[in-house]
Amino acid sequence: MNTRKANAYVLTFVGVMAAMVYVVTLFRFPLLGSKVHFANAVCLLSGLLLGPWWGGLAAGLGSALYDAFAGGYDLINVLITLVSKFLMAFVCGKLLEKPGRDEDPRWTIPAGILGALTYVALYMLKTFIYQRFVYSFPMDAVWATMLSKLIPSLINAAVAVVAAPIFYHALKPALRSAGIWDKLKGGKPAVSK
Repeated sequence: MNTRKANAYVLTFVGVMAAMVYVVTLFRFPLLGSKVHFANAVCLLSGLLLGPWWGGLAAGLGSALYDAFAGGYDLINVLITLVSKFLMAFVCGKLLEKPGRDEDPRWTIPAGILGALTYVALYMLKTFIYQRFVYSFPMDAVWATMLSKLIPSLINAAVAVVAAPIFYHALKPALRSAGIWDKLKGGKPAVSK
């Protein structure tokens, strides 16, 4: 297989997934002082479909571009988002790297759970650092803010953990039958009998 073509497929798919993360993040609704959206599900889906590195890139870029252009965040927050969403998809995709794991829901669901919890932990860490050290709020205010953000974050995580494996197991056969799956994974197309 031509390596250049395989890379073009992967880069194109990274762009598509990053665009999906961006667009899905536009559709959010307020809940308990925060916002709930389905972007985390697409970030996890990126890790499941593209693996840790490329999936992480798609998730991080899509989320960071949203923060920069539609979210109104400063450069520091954009970079924090880039890293935290990258790590979310990276952890999810890393769990599926071994052959055979990507076929089994017993691996895709825990991969989604670990990826989502990675992001929640990083988001809570960011919230703590900003509230305590940047804004110098007292600890009781910091804990109250963290609790108000934890609940919607866990709801986002739960939705993502349910949705991402479902979409993954629905998309993978379609990508495989179209010949795209093998190109994404850099392997040779399967010979049909």
